[in-house]
Amino acid sequence: MIYEKIINNYKKQKLFSLHIDPEKYNERSLHHVIRLANESEVDFIFLGGSLLSDTLDHTVKMIRDFTEIPIVLFPGNLMQISHRADGILFLSLISGRNPELLIGNHVLAANMLKKSRLEVIPTGYILINGGNTSSVEYISNTKPIPGDKPDIIASTAIAGELLGHRLIYLESGSGANQSVYSRAIKYVKEHISIPLVVGGGLKTPEDVERVCLAGADMVVVGNAIEAFPDNIKAMSSVIKEKL
Repeated sequence: MIYEKIINNYKKQKLFSLHIDPEKYNERSLHHVIRLANESEVDFIFLGGSLLSDTLDHTVKMIRDFTEIPIVLFPGNLMQISHRADGILFLSLISGRNPELLIGNHVLAANMLKKSRLEVIPTGYILINGGNTSSVEYISNTKPIPGDKPDIIASTAIAGELLGHRLIYLESGSGANQSVYSRAIKYVKEHISIPLVVGGGLKTPEDVERVCLAGADMVVVGNAIEAFPDNIKAMSSVIKEKL
């Protein structure tokens, strides 16, 4: 059980997830990064992207052939569902006011997910301004919360928890210039009692260490590993050995 693993471990040890966008990898590069993920004891593989991909199911199969790491769908839209995966973050973009991403798409996908074997994890997804226009912002047609507004970010996270979400995910967007500010992470962590996930703009092991020390229970890294796969080892070692 994915959520059970998170709950049983997050208070003892920070967790590290690798984000894979199927459009960013070919078969050779995917096999290479999965080998590094195995060696680095990555906790989860988050799979998904901003655009509709017809390679998702095939990508899940290729990953599964080379690892036992749980594969969790991190969908950019309701079509990004593969029954080969282990679970799915049922994302509600609670920082925005686009009804389709708050509940509309969820209704359309509900019956399919109910019948599937996927573990469904309700997740309050909060987009934070990362200094540039992210793919999430553009595709979702929503504005991110300013990064220097920790009170608004925390109130949004509290609302997500009260609505029944089981994770809060602070995201500054793929390829963000700036990761989520430490002050905002700390403030959110002080006000919620469910696991806190942070991603976007994490480029170095020092970035990973900073957000973990600020209060992130799980970090998610994608772009930095696409560009430099060996970052997996360095980032994982920070989490597994120093924190």
